[in-house]
Amino acid sequence: MLAIDFVIPVYNEGDNIRPVLESLKQGVAAPLRVFICYDQDDDTTLSALSGYDPGYPVIPVKNAIRKGPHGAVVTGLRATTAPLVMVIPADDDYNADTFQRMREVAEGGADIVCASRFMPGGTMVGCPWLKAVLVRSGAFTLRHLGKLPTHDASNGLRLFSRRLLDSIEIESTVGFTYSIELLVKAHRLGWRVEQVPARWFERKQGQSRFRVFKWIPPYLKWYAYAFETTYLKPSPNSVPLRRR
Repeated sequence: MLAIDFVIPVYNEGDNIRPVLESLKQGVAAPLRVFICYDQDDDTTLSALSGYDPGYPVIPVKNAIRKGPHGAVVTGLRATTAPLVMVIPADDDYNADTFQRMREVAEGGADIVCASRFMPGGTMVGCPWLKAVLVRSGAFTLRHLGKLPTHDASNGLRLFSRRLLDSIEIESTVGFTYSIELLVKAHRLGWRVEQVPARWFERKQGQSRFRVFKWIPPYLKWYAYAFETTYLKPSPNSVPLRRR
């Protein structure tokens, strides 16, 4: 059974973080650690964790790149060492069974396992209409025209292999665009991508840091990259690998 590290970017998630950690304790049957990635020392998530022990290591990691979700996630990814690494939202206390299934699929040899809201068994509930239109349209075209092997290319809830994280350079600098970037680069390399159905509910507490209009241009860059891979079939050598 492979160990797994979870990366959770947080922004004042004091009301949400303990239920999420409890759900991992109950639902994930594997050695695990959780990296809590935050921007500021007064983040309410940190005070909520004071004196709390879920029974596995919970490691606060301060964003060392730039404020915002991208810097927090990449800082967390760099801190991980486990064979499997999963990035999850700080309010997701309902998908632990999905996390376990993703881990099992990854143990079968996948380099990326996508959590899909748009395949049979998946759901997306309560999403603001504009965000829903953009996300569903992008997912549909990338699946059916871009030929990506997932129904949900932009979902940030994703599992990565150690091989992928140690090999592929992240060029993105904002938001959660790193997630689609790593997906399309792995696809260009011909590495194995799998998906499992997942649930998604609009958050009830805390503030979402998803910025639709601000992140459209970087998303479009990797959207085009996916189509280029499928129809122009460029060399996998065009994928930037990490410098050793």
